[in-house]
Amino acid sequence: MGRGGSRGTSAGRGTKGQGSRSGHRIRPAERDYLIRLPKLRGYKNKSLRRKSKVLNIEDLQKSSETVFSANKLGKVKILGNGELTKAVTVSGLKVSKSARDKIIAAGGKIE
Repeated sequence: MGRGGSRGTSAGRGTKGQGSRSGHRIRPAERDYLIRLPKLRGYKNKSLRRKSKVLNIEDLQKSSETVFSANKLGKVKILGNGELTKAVTVSGLKVSKSARDKIIAAGGKIE
């Protein structure tokens, strides 16, 4: 029998169910999403940010293109592994310090 109120036996809470119980609290939807994730080693610690792909200087040397831009390649970082003999232009991409030195030494430029 519900207490507090003049609305009869259920005190205005309706009959049965979660809403009629004392101390009822509706669970947030975020918790349901978290429960659905698999509980595996390493799964819960993965970063939500997308990691950038790696492209080495030797890959630039193999390619026939001379202009590398973020429009074509997406989220990429150029690293300095390998040697570069031709001049290339890099625009809008992350470049490591060693790769930057090698590109400029070969006559290329970074925008």
